Amino acid sequence: MTITASVDLTIRDITTGATTGDTCSPELATAPWTFDARPPGYGPGASLGDVIPTGSPRQGALPEVYRTADAAELDRRIREAKQALGDRLVILGHFYQRDEVVQYADYVGDSFQLANAAKARSEAEAIVFCGVHFMAETADLLSAPDQAVILPNLAAGCSMADMADIDQVEECWEQLTELYGTEPDADGRVPVIPVTYMNSSAALKGFCGRNGGIVCTSSNARTVLEWAFERGQRVLFFPDQHLGRNTAKAMGVPVEAMPLWNPHRALGGNDEQSLEESRVILWHGFCSVHRRFTVDQIDRARAAHPGVRVIVHPECPMPVVDAADESGSTDVIAKAIAAAPSGSTFAIGTEINLVQRLAAQYPQHTIFCLDDVICPCSTMYRIHPGYLAWVLDELVAGRVVNRITVGDDVAVPARVALERMLAARPPVPAM
Repeated sequence: MTITASVDLTIRDITTGATTGDTCSPELATAPWTFDARPPGYGPGASLGDVIPTGSPRQGALPEVYRTADAAELDRRIREAKQALGDRLVILGHFYQRDEVVQYADYVGDSFQLANAAKARSEAEAIVFCGVHFMAETADLLSAPDQAVILPNLAAGCSMADMADIDQVEECWEQLTELYGTEPDADGRVPVIPVTYMNSSAALKGFCGRNGGIVCTSSNARTVLEWAFERGQRVLFFPDQHLGRNTAKAMGVPVEAMPLWNPHRALGGNDEQSLEESRVILWHGFCSVHRRFTVDQIDRARAAHPGVRVIVHPECPMPVVDAADESGSTDVIAKAIAAAPSGSTFAIGTEINLVQRLAAQYPQHTIFCLDDVICPCSTMYRIHPGYLAWVLDELVAGRVVNRITVGDDVAVPARVALERMLAARPPVPAM
């Protein structure tokens, strides 16, 4: 199979027979607005089988002019709108976005890097976030009140973030409080500290802010857990079980001390003793992209490419992280490849758009995805140049569409949890 930077083109070539290869859904070659009119769902890709919550945001019909325009017409519209808006506009593109969208971004990075980029562009009146819903919420939390944060397609959610909602977490907290009480121990540590991954709703960030908790990213999860253990006897970690398990295990926490909380069962499906003896209570959530990676894929990569360097994202299951040479955030993966000597070979366990972009960016290396089936993030894939052209044209006309706002009742405590994260810095190594 011929690999280009564009996952879109690769998928189209596979579905038309122009090249060999496999995709997880032939509908990936279909325009995303096709799915806007269907019953709610995440769309084709890694999250196709995940259950979307009732009441999830829906995207209205995209005007026909954007649905029928070819790539050249959309490109002209986007570039003309960017020029007309100038410094009043900033476009943010997540690492996992399709190349056809990323090419217009003023900043490209992970969710927290992009939220900080939004915060740094105080002169921009509009922040167009080419990512998913929780990322746009975080940008709204960190940007100025007079800045409008726009998500080009409201259906671009996140199945992992949706696996923990505020009602479920509140119910879990009530059960844990009844079991543990609220009194600190002799060292002043409270029974449990809530920690939410950045990949969660603003409501869950607000919950952590109200209850002495904190937010983490995939790059600072260890530092955040150390912060939490200084203040609590144990941690409730949500929504991604794998990041929590992999991080705590690397810190020496036994796997047996990390029970899994199923929100649909009393005490999360656990007995009181296992919860009393726990150090980290893991929510039953996961990333459908990173759950696709397996130890067998790593074994096959090593057999086919002796000396290959295997790097996976910490959202992968624990056996995969254990079998890899390294694990790290998207930024860590990109930096490792940039620093490697020419001629290195990498097998990467993360979303295919980033992997193919890195392969095109560093032709001196051999870089490939562990999963040889092309299966992008379903929700990132809901953003398309057609939606971007539409929201930009609307801005030029003086209209703000698809604005994402977080009310003060959630935003105030959510910012507290984010500020705690920013203050929890890893120790500076001794010189």
